[in-house]
Amino acid sequence: MTGRIGVLISGSGTNLQALIDAFAEDDTVEVAVVISNKADAYGLERAAAAGIPTVVVDHRGKSRRSFDAELVDALRSYRVSWVALAGFMRIITPVFLDAFPGRVINIHPSLLPAFPGVNAQQQAFDAGVAVTGATVHFVDAGMDTGPVIAQGVVPRRDDDGVDDLKARILAMEHRLFPMVMRLAAEGRLALRDGEVEAELLPGESLRLDH
Repeated sequence: MTGRIGVLISGSGTNLQALIDAFAEDDTVEVAVVISNKADAYGLERAAAAGIPTVVVDHRGKSRRSFDAELVDALRSYRVSWVALAGFMRIITPVFLDAFPGRVINIHPSLLPAFPGVNAQQQAFDAGVAVTGATVHFVDAGMDTGPVIAQGVVPRRDDDGVDDLKARILAMEHRLFPMVMRLAAEGRLALRDGEVEAELLPGESLRLDH
């Protein structure tokens, strides 16, 4: 049985591309639809080039709840079992979360709970941390507060500029996100009573190092 993933984006879609590439030859995981709140998001072109259906749901002029209801309808029409937020720049409401309980996953460019919210890489750089990285987590009603599934650690080098650090964090995201979404789609990941449960095969880990 194929695990069907719906991916939400708002921009260029590099994490989307990582998912597309990872699952291109995989019969157990399928990116079933890509949805953006912005019609000019380059990620839509990435999806179209891969033959993946795309949908635009414009958030402008709508309440958050009505916008989320439209997202839910679109995702359900493609029979997705998991939702991946890949650079989706909207805070989702209980309307969305209740439709896919324990099945909404986000990628964030820091080692949560450190540096939630926007510009996490810049926050980490300005703070002078020795290590930062990326986190994949279940989504709840807070800002990057859901239970952590997996993390990838990226050290800060002495000669790093912020763009250097951003690039290495992004490379880690591209490794981490497909790994977690594969676990989800294969039925080896669950959220039960607020706790993450993952069935790992020999050699698999929920922590990656750069």
